[in-house]
Amino acid sequence: MTRHGVDVDSTERRRDTPVEVYSHQLEKLQKLQIEQQRREKLLGYAKLATALLTAISAVLLIHHPAALFLLVTSIAGFVVFAVLHEKVLGSIRYRSRAITFYQRGLARLNDHWAGSGETGERFLDPMHPYARDLDLFGTASLFEFLCTARTRAGQETLADWLLAAAPVDEILARQVAVREMESRVDFRENLFSLGETVRLGVRPETLSAWGESKPILMLGSAPYVTTALTLFWILSLVAWGVWHTGIFALLTTVLNLVYYLRLHRRLEAAAKSVEEASEDLRLLAEILSLLEKEQFSSAKLLEIQALLKRDGIAPSVAIRKLARIVEYLESRRSPAMQLFDLLTFWSTFWSAQLVFMAERWQLEFGPAIRCWAAAVGEFEALTSLSGFAYEHPGYVLPDFVMKGPLFDAEGFAHPLLPACKAVENDLKLGDGPQLIILSGPNMAGKSTFIRSVGVNAVLAHCGAPVRARRLKLSPLNVGASICILDSLMGGTSRFYAEIHRVKLISDLAHGPVPVLFLLDELLSGTNSHDRLVGTQFVVQSLLEQDSIGIVSTHDLALTQIPQVIGARAINCHFEDRFGNGELIFDYKLKPGIVQTSNALELMRSIGLKVAG
Repeated sequence: MTRHGVDVDSTERRRDTPVEVYSHQLEKLQKLQIEQQRREKLLGYAKLATALLTAISAVLLIHHPAALFLLVTSIAGFVVFAVLHEKVLGSIRYRSRAITFYQRGLARLNDHWAGSGETGERFLDPMHPYARDLDLFGTASLFEFLCTARTRAGQETLADWLLAAAPVDEILARQVAVREMESRVDFRENLFSLGETVRLGVRPETLSAWGESKPILMLGSAPYVTTALTLFWILSLVAWGVWHTGIFALLTTVLNLVYYLRLHRRLEAAAKSVEEASEDLRLLAEILSLLEKEQFSSAKLLEIQALLKRDGIAPSVAIRKLARIVEYLESRRSPAMQLFDLLTFWSTFWSAQLVFMAERWQLEFGPAIRCWAAAVGEFEALTSLSGFAYEHPGYVLPDFVMKGPLFDAEGFAHPLLPACKAVENDLKLGDGPQLIILSGPNMAGKSTFIRSVGVNAVLAHCGAPVRARRLKLSPLNVGASICILDSLMGGTSRFYAEIHRVKLISDLAHGPVPVLFLLDELLSGTNSHDRLVGTQFVVQSLLEQDSIGIVSTHDLALTQIPQVIGARAINCHFEDRFGNGELIFDYKLKPGIVQTSNALELMRSIGLKVAG
């Protein structure tokens, strides 16, 4: 296969690691880009030379008629060089986006990706039960790590998938689609490169609203009156020529003039609306054409492709039909047509008929535009997940069971941590204990562990691979209280904000899907007695609703909770040790209650002379 002049060996691609594939393709594209940039400069110089030659020829033509041939030749040369130059510039711009695709892929693989992609901060809702706590959006977020979508529709779809768990049937369908698309690096590259053009040029909501709106010109009897008046005017001209009945021609001319003067404003508004929508659709057609041509076998991808068609007509074919209408419509602005229109009404009649045709297209295909944008969004979201799967071949697709609640993971870690820093752990909640009280000293890894559970659960429920050797889970709603902030402007303390989050999670637990609750340093804004009583009430209420979860704490008083609740709750901990003048952490989950504390040692390590 050849792309951008680069030969792609699919066998080699299957054999090489993602780093090797990306590096190899990037090197080839950069070499070709240098060659094309050199060619672009030469064509630029050629355009300049032929422009100068044209100017000289024009001057010579004043005194030497023989210079006409030189003038024509230089003009033709300039046109040819201009067309070639623009073509090369387009190729350079497109290839530049392909280079960016591989550069960002290598940045993710080399752990230098933070701050270089789409952060998705506009999707962050402070009231969402886990988005802020699990760092789904923002710089160095899960969204930035996953997202290769270049259209607004693709980014919105991926965000929606991260914010809400899909039904199990949908998850399994996405998993199959992700596996099918995992090795299609070329397809993801092309979608990324075309998507940039669509992102810059297409306003999907405005375009969808136009498709669903009522036509401006084709209302009531306007199409029939417009056609009838023009036909009467033509017949009056014929009658004038044959029977010399000029009065009839004069009357129909005046009638047409009055009618078209009244129609003009609506005609121009309708034509402008159609032309603007057509320009956006032309850009969208490029990406739709790519999706139409790709061959798929998974039910999910075939379903999306089928939804693109309306009455068996592919979107790109339908859009080309509208583009031809608009091309003729735009010709009304030429000086010749405007002059002809002043004399005959024909241009106005022809423009009105073209607008009627375009608005009939709007009635037929307009309602499908939102569906087309949604299909592009789903494809881009799936390509983001498939790219994630391709770049992390050691990650697994989780197994779902309907009987729960259950979260059973082996060798799992946080997917955003570099391999050199990630420590794998095992965890089983639901088939046995439903609650873990997690104790441990500062910096021992409690918060990271809790986030690892939550992020992998979110990935699992949107159809993505997870960072684990094995993960089996039931459908779960995630609720987290990890990063609760006070609000100076809102007059809200951290404690008050935290209990509001707890209430949100409690309400979520009353729904049909069990909750996976992740509570870090719960109720830390109150005294130890109230904290113990409050935490015990919260977790007992959640367990009664068939929820599972983890509560982390520094307060060892909370480790009494399993004694009260019984076998449904256990204590686990992280620990540290002090050696060679520094604290050492292994970040491994262990059973039981922590026996160490490092707060005083940490204070001393930064120069605070605390006694004890």
